[in-house]
Parts: sequence; structure tokens; C-alpha cells
Amino acid sequence: MKSKFGRALLPIIIAVVIALLPVPGNLKPNAWYYFALFIGVIAALMLEPIPTAAVGLVGVALAGISGLVEVNPGNAIRWTLGGFSNTTVWIIFAALMFSLGYEKTGLGRRVALTLVKFLGGKTLGLGYAITLSDLVIAPFTPSNTARSGGTIYPIIRNIPDLYGSQPGKTARKIGSYLMWTALAVTCITSSMFSTAMSSNLLALDLIKKTVKVDISWTQWVTASLPVGVVLLILTPLLVYFIYPPEIKSSREVPPWAAQELEKLGKVTPKELGMAGIVIVALVLWIFGQKFIDPTMVAVVLLSLMVVLGIIQWEDVLGNKTAWNVLVWFATLVTLAEGLNKVGFATWFAKYCSAALSGMSPVPVMIALVVIFFGVHYFFASITAHVASILPVILLAGSAVPGLPVNTFALLLVISLGLMGIITPYATGPSPVYFGSGFVPRRDFWVLGLIFGVIFLAALVGIGVPYIMMTKP
Repeated sequence: MKSKFGRALLPIIIAVVIALLPVPGNLKPNAWYYFALFIGVIAALMLEPIPTAAVGLVGVALAGISGLVEVNPGNAIRWTLGGFSNTTVWIIFAALMFSLGYEKTGLGRRVALTLVKFLGGKTLGLGYAITLSDLVIAPFTPSNTARSGGTIYPIIRNIPDLYGSQPGKTARKIGSYLMWTALAVTCITSSMFSTAMSSNLLALDLIKKTVKVDISWTQWVTASLPVGVVLLILTPLLVYFIYPPEIKSSREVPPWAAQELEKLGKVTPKELGMAGIVIVALVLWIFGQKFIDPTMVAVVLLSLMVVLGIIQWEDVLGNKTAWNVLVWFATLVTLAEGLNKVGFATWFAKYCSAALSGMSPVPVMIALVVIFFGVHYFFASITAHVASILPVILLAGSAVPGLPVNTFALLLVISLGLMGIITPYATGPSPVYFGSGFVPRRDFWVLGLIFGVIFLAALVGIGVPYIMMTKP
């Protein structure tokens, strides 16, 4: 009880201490107090004195009632509930429902057994199978939430069960390894192609308007390839050693999986229906972005799953994980957006940029990339991060005499997908994998920091010299 009380008290103390510090120059008091509240919420998410969704709800309620973001009561409630209209929130919700459809129809077990039959002898082999699957569809899927949360996750979620691995005490058998590998890989592939994430396309437009640099699809791939390929090769292995699965190999499981496949018999009509919905979703996510939003695809197909009886409405209502993630991520999106709305995020970026004045161009460029990456701890949306911080960082860098603007712009856009690894809310797929329960709260934050440093080190250590040398 004392421990729980301490975990509840510490975020409050942190927020109060920050709020009592002198307000920095050129920053409005309400922005500073809001920042204190936001840091308190983040501390509560890390310590979890109450469930994460409740933390988000309490945080956004306090921000709304305090008038720190919106003084007018009508505007305040609209801002407070604004996260629930975010499209990424609903595609995450639909992705978790797709996972339920795989489970209810048995299609997920069939696909998982097939993968395990051919690749399940080695856990590392499954890690590389996930990597290859994401890489193959990444260039054509401009939503990493749809690609990883809606396509990869529902399939691999069925694999741990075959090894007796469930959220909780048995998670580390194999489930934790698979979930973290899948998230890390989709962050890498999101950085490798301009068409692998919608935020990338926004970034290209802003770069063209802000510093008059036009980056083509080929230039992006050419610049990102060394960093991406090295990380894709190493990541399943790094996860294997940093966060090792308890089951590393099993000669018995593949033959058992083959026997279980035989017992399943022929594919059922419901399995065919679910497979059809998945194929339609994938086709529309890849080729249909010009005439239908990815979230609309997910919502329509979720509705079709209910109409066809693939899942029942009671299944939707009873999916506590999906509803919990929806509330948690919607409130976090609102709170993170508030930092931009009160002007704190832009102020912080400008302050850091000004502190670097007088340094030589290349160190300034690297420092600005690191700042751009680290500031993402304040955001629950890469799109919001791009819209508010990218122009500020670009202008700060371009004002430094001798700084290679083209190289700088390429480094910034390549960092976008990579930064999605750092927190449970950093990018669309993150809440899906966090909500699975296979990677505990503390582990998620620690692994996010470790792999964030690894990804950033690869970007700086490999990307900077390569791009400056080749000038793609």
C-alpha cells in the first residue's frame, strides 16, 4: 500500500516542483505550468499508481478544468475530448479488433501454426520472419499503424500461445521478444521509405516550403539504406541479447505445429471471410490512399466483420484491451498536442537552437538532429511533431553558415520513423504492442531508451558520414 501511495505521490511532487521554478524568459506562465502538469503525467505513466488509461484521463481533465490551454469552458471541453477524434486512435482500436477477428475465427492460429511449422525451430528465425514481412510491405503502406498494428500484430499475437507464453509471468518465454522486435522493425522500415508513413509525406512538403529542398523517393531511399539495412540485420539479434526470450529453440514445436494444422482441417467460411477482409484492407492501405483514408478502411471493415458475424458486437464491447488503449492514447494525444498549443514545444526547440549558435556547422547539424529526436518524448504523434517542430529546426539549421542543408533535411526525415521506438505512445503501433501486455510498463520505457539511443547512434554514426560523402 505504501509503495502504491509513493508511486501516486511522486508524480505530484515532480509536477509541483517544476511549477514552482521560475518561469523561463519568453515563455508564458500557463505554458510552463502546463509543462509541469505534462511531466507529472509522464511520471505517472512510468510509475503507474493507477491504470495508464486512468492516468491519461485524469491528466487531460486537470488540464481542461485548469484553463491552462483554453480559458473558455466550451473551447476547453472541445480540446479535452479532441483526442477521441484523432484518426490514428481509431485505426489502433480497429487493429486490436482485427486481432480479435483472427482469434475468434481461428485464422490467427492457422497462420501462426504455419509460420511455426517452417520457422519455429529457432526463436531468432521468427524474429527475422517478422522483419522480412514488414520490410516487404513497408514501401507501399503509408500508415505504419495499418501495416504493423493492423497486419503484422494480429498474426504474431497468436504465436506466443503455441509456446505457452502469455502476458504476465510467462511473457518472457517468447511473446515479449516477438512484440518488441515487431515494434522496433516497423520503426526502422518507417524511416527507410518516404511512403512508409504518412508523416514522412508531410515532412517532405514542409521541407520544400521552408528551405526549398526537394527530396525525391529515390533520394530518401538512397540516403536511408545503409542505416536501415544495418539496423534491420542487427535488431532481431540485439533484442535477442538485450531482452532475451527464455525459449531460444525447440525441435519439438515445428512437428507439433504440423500435427495441429492437420487437426484444424479445411479452412472454414469464417476464416475465409476474415482472410478476405485482411486482403481488402491491405490492398486499400497500399493502393487506395488517394480516394479513401486508412482509418476509414479500418472502420468500414470492422463494421463488415460485425455484419458478417465474424465477430459479435458483444465481442467488441468486451474487448477491454482495445477500449483501454483507445482512452489511454486519445488522452495522451490531447495532452501532447497541448504542449504545442500553449507554445512550449516551439519555445523549447528555439531555445535549444539558440544555445548552439557559434558552433561549427557539422556539430550544430548533429546536435539539432539529436534535439529533434529527443523532443519527441513530448509528442504522441509524429505528424504533430513534424508540423510544429520540423520548420523550427530547419530554419535554425539553415541559418548557420556552411551547414549542408540537404544533408540536414535528409537526416531529419530519416529520424522520423526511428523516434517511434522511444515511448509507449511515440507512434501509432506503439500502443498496440504496449496494450498486448507482453512488454511490461517498466521494460517498455527502458527498452525504448536503449533502442532509441542505438537507433540515433546509427543515424549519426552511419548516416552523417554516408550522406555527406555520397550527397544523394
